[in-house]
Amino acid sequence: MKLAVHPPLPPMEARLVDEIPTGTGWQYEPKWDGFRCLAFRDGDEVYLQSKSGQALARYFPEMVEALLAVKARRFVLDGELVAPVGQRLSFDDLLMRIHPAASRVKRLAAEHPALFIVFDLLLDERGKSLLDEPLSERRARLERFAGKYFSADGRLHLSPAARRAAAAKRWFRQAGAALDGVVAKRLELPYQSGERTGMQKIKPLRTAECVVGGLRYASRGRQVGSLLLGLFNEEGKLDHVGFTSSFTTSQRQEITKLVKDHLGPPGFTGRTPGGPSRWSTKRSTEWTRLKDDLVVEVEYDQFTAGRFRHGTKLLRWRPDKAPRQCTFEQVERGGGSLRLLGK
Repeated sequence: MKLAVHPPLPPMEARLVDEIPTGTGWQYEPKWDGFRCLAFRDGDEVYLQSKSGQALARYFPEMVEALLAVKARRFVLDGELVAPVGQRLSFDDLLMRIHPAASRVKRLAAEHPALFIVFDLLLDERGKSLLDEPLSERRARLERFAGKYFSADGRLHLSPAARRAAAAKRWFRQAGAALDGVVAKRLELPYQSGERTGMQKIKPLRTAECVVGGLRYASRGRQVGSLLLGLFNEEGKLDHVGFTSSFTTSQRQEITKLVKDHLGPPGFTGRTPGGPSRWSTKRSTEWTRLKDDLVVEVEYDQFTAGRFRHGTKLLRWRPDKAPRQCTFEQVERGGGSLRLLGK
């Protein structure tokens, strides 16, 4: 590509903070639950770049087609690839796209075609780089670009933005099945490629009580490396839903002593840890059963497809909680929908 802004380009990143910043000089946007993507178009060539710098075009052929259909022949957009299923977004449908079989990718693209939710314009249709322009100018240019080139029923959508904290707080309350929180960006700053200055992200944190159905030992010695968490399903079986390993040295020692008296079956009687995946290693499939009589409270950010998306934070033990009370009901929730896009 012969663009003034070309791949690979590290995207602007955000620093995680606890509260939505207030005051003047901020632009607020929803934080969409998808894949970060930079889209480059130069004539008949389209390149999709992931946050980590990997090429995504082969996994999203419908998005390449949509970008080639834009009447502007050159541009660079920053946004989020999402997979709508009804009025919700499915992160797991996105994950299934990353597959070596082109036939599978084609089928999934037809079943649940992706949308590209755009929140920044880095190079305009005249080929001019906007990286050094302040966000206030880039946003104004993006809105004009979207108004001219995005169709209401197309695959490209302009992400909402606001300068009032009240809007950000409203989006934050809707975080769930479509939104992953909110972001706040400084209006006066240029595009901060590869930096976490100038943008903050605020994600809702939730708690859940889980049964400890098993453990994995640390790579060295016989101290506990992680506790494996479970919830009882509708059939009364304990399904593995994730792990927690955020222990201090003293906590790890205490946990190792505590679990000695709880080793043994039944462990997980439903879905078990260590199922086959492209990330599995021999060690990741090894685990030790624990009796289902220990309950912990953990903090988490996202729960999708029957499990915690990321590792959880151990808050406290809950000896007052009956294990059978630890069901999926406490993590099933609604959340923001695509109505924010007018869909």
